[in-house]
Amino acid sequence: MLELTTTLGLKIFPLYITILLGYIMVRFFQANREVMASLLIYIIGPVVIFMASYKVQLNLAVVTLPILLFIVSSTLSLVSLRATKNIFHDNTNNILAFSAGTGNTGYFGIPLAIMLLSENLANIYIFTVLASLLYESTVGFFVVAKGHYSIKQSFIKIIKLPSIYALALGLTCNILKVELSDDLINYLDYFKGAYAILGMMMIGMGLKGLANVGIDKLFMSLAFGIKFIIYPLIVLSIIWIDSSFFMFFNADLYKVMFIFSIVPMAGNTVAVASLLNVHPEKASLAVILSAVISIFTIPVMVAIFLDTF
Repeated sequence: MLELTTTLGLKIFPLYITILLGYIMVRFFQANREVMASLLIYIIGPVVIFMASYKVQLNLAVVTLPILLFIVSSTLSLVSLRATKNIFHDNTNNILAFSAGTGNTGYFGIPLAIMLLSENLANIYIFTVLASLLYESTVGFFVVAKGHYSIKQSFIKIIKLPSIYALALGLTCNILKVELSDDLINYLDYFKGAYAILGMMMIGMGLKGLANVGIDKLFMSLAFGIKFIIYPLIVLSIIWIDSSFFMFFNADLYKVMFIFSIVPMAGNTVAVASLLNVHPEKASLAVILSAVISIFTIPVMVAIFLDTF
């Protein structure tokens, strides 16, 4: 347990350096976090989605996995939005609902999957991250925008997001066996690293002005409870039901699902909150604290459950 905690800590440490760099950029060099958020959501993110959907080896179980997790994420988000609508006096419940349905499956989860899983399973995990990206670009974006825009305006903003079209294009090229040149593939693969680095910098950039916001203990408690307890329990329940009655997925895919469920809060929570101006500082603090907590929770969860599948 101690060895795994140390290994994860060393793996995660550069992410905290990147968060610090983001804060330095906005604090001392007047970097614009709204521009960074737009870059991630409208340009870099869609390229990452396209490449993952283009490269993955498809079968029915693999294709079903992100669909299932997208449904779980969307349902939990909408339930959270409705359940907390009378708890907060502003649109804090909108950012809470967004965070309920997603996690740091990309910036944090991909390195974790590479470390804990075989190469083939790590590739499947990366494809499964499409569940988070699709959720964040549709249902998640809508629940945040709904607190800031009308329903019509929210739908218009969703239609303008390129992530959905990138996913469709990537899957189409995959199914039709469209051959891309090695040079183009190598170039597009660079976007994955840019996505991870700029995404973590967004968290640090969102910390500017945090001293004027204070800690919302209720928001933190609800966000952490959903992320670290409710979401993993839902996924573990799905795994138990499938292994006991249906056996549609196999043990390897259970591991992918499990790792998907135990990552901390999503860094894109800050990107979306910044883009729509919905409490980015509050979102940044929650994301950072959840990443710190996960250093301790992930080794425990892995030690208890991962080898049981």
